[in-house]
Amino acid sequence: MTDGVTSRLALPLLQPGQAQKEMFHNAALALLDLSVQAAAVAAAVDTPPADPGIGECWIVGAAPTGPWAGHAREIAGWTDAGWLFVQPCEGMQLWLGAAQGVARFADGEWRLGELQGKLFVEGIQVVGPRNEAIAEPVGGTTVDAQARIAIVSVLEALRAHGLIEGG
Repeated sequence: MTDGVTSRLALPLLQPGQAQKEMFHNAALALLDLSVQAAAVAAAVDTPPADPGIGECWIVGAAPTGPWAGHAREIAGWTDAGWLFVQPCEGMQLWLGAAQGVARFADGEWRLGELQGKLFVEGIQVVGPRNEAIAEPVGGTTVDAQARIAIVSVLEALRAHGLIEGG
């Protein structure tokens, strides 16, 4: 914690003997409301909307204009008091709706629609690192043996990823 704000989300901290503590507390709650379980209307937007709704958020683009100027790649949220901005942290995610999925902040950029990591279904990892390519049969007199090897390789890959039961 530095300069009267928290180190991760820059939430304002109350100070001993501080006047109007409710203003700092309310500002912290507004920042949390924009940051935690966050969702955005759109990403990579440079021009603020003309008629935003209270609580709506946008991921600001690389060349913002108007009230968003100077807030490139930040999260802009409309509040009762006007625009509020959140500097994204590494790994922060925002939901962009079913059509676009998740926006994830990594290496100073927003990555849209990418899923990172492992996928577990009912506690079992079903998708992991990519395996080597499976050779296709090339024909000729050994096509039956090659086809069987290819089919077995596909089955082994599906089993390794937990997509089918062991044989």
